[in-house]
Amino acid sequence: MFSKKKNNIKNHYPTWLTIPAILIYTVFFILPVIMSIVLSTTDWNITRLTEPSFSGIKNYAIILSNSIFTKSILNTLIFATATTILKTLFGLILALALVKSFRGNNILRTLYYLPCVLSIVVVGVLFTAIMDYDGMLNNILRAVGLDFIATNWLGKYGTAMASVISIESWMWSGFCMFIFIAGLQAIPQSFYESAAIDGASTWQKFRHITLPLLVPSFTVVITLNITGGMKVFDIVYVLTNGGPGFDTQVLNTYTYRAFGLGLLGEAAASAVVLAIIVVIIAFIINRKLTNREVEI
Repeated sequence: MFSKKKNNIKNHYPTWLTIPAILIYTVFFILPVIMSIVLSTTDWNITRLTEPSFSGIKNYAIILSNSIFTKSILNTLIFATATTILKTLFGLILALALVKSFRGNNILRTLYYLPCVLSIVVVGVLFTAIMDYDGMLNNILRAVGLDFIATNWLGKYGTAMASVISIESWMWSGFCMFIFIAGLQAIPQSFYESAAIDGASTWQKFRHITLPLLVPSFTVVITLNITGGMKVFDIVYVLTNGGPGFDTQVLNTYTYRAFGLGLLGEAAASAVVLAIIVVIIAFIINRKLTNREVEI
C-alpha cells in the first residue's frame, strides 16, 4: 500500500513542478491577452475608466480607417524586414569570420556582442549625439569634404527610419553571430573533408554544405528577428519617438500614444491587431523554414 502511494507521488511529482510556471504564465500572459481582447470591444477611455460599455468592433473600424495607423503598420513591416535581413547577413558574416579559433578571437566576439547588453537609453543618448546636425558623424563628413551630405539624420524625413534600422542592426548582429557560430560548430568537419577530396571549391562547400545545414540556425535567427522587429518600441521611442511627424511611427508607439491620450479601447485594439500580425507572420516563416531543415 505504502509502495503504491509512493509510486503515485513519483508519477505526479513533475506535474506539481509545473504549477508555479503555469500560474505565472497565466497571470502575466494569458489574462492580459484575454483582457486586451475584451477591452478592445468596449468604449473604455479615460472618462469611462470604471464603466466601459460594449461597442463591438467600433475600435477596430476606427484604427483601420486611421491613416496614421496604416502608416504604422507599413513602418513596422519595413523595420522588421530590413532589420531581419541586415542582422542575419551581418551575423552570418561575423560568424564565418570568427568561428575558427585564433589569437584575439574571444576578444572580437565579445566586442561584437557587447552592443546587445547596452542599455537602450545609453544607445539612444549616444547615437542622438552622433547623428545630430552638429554631431560626430556630420563633423567627419565635413572634414572629408562631404559637408553637402550632412543633415540631422534622426530628425529628417527619409533618413530617420534608415538611421533607426541601422542602429538596431548594429546592436543585435552580435547576438545573431553567436547563434550562427553554434550552428557552424555543429556541422561535422568530415563533410568538408569529403568535399575537399572531391575537389569542391570554397563556394561549393558553403553553398552545398554550410547553408543547408545552417537552416535550423536561420529558422531561429529569422523568427526571433521578425517577431522582435514587429514588436519594436524602445529603440524607436528613445531615438525618434515616432518622428519626425509620423515617419518612424510603429505599431507599439501608436499604441503607446493612444494609451497616453486616454483612448484605452483603441490602444487595446491596436495591441490585438499587432499580436495577430506577429502570430501569423511568425507561424508562416517558422513553418516554411522548418520544412527546409536538413538532419545531420
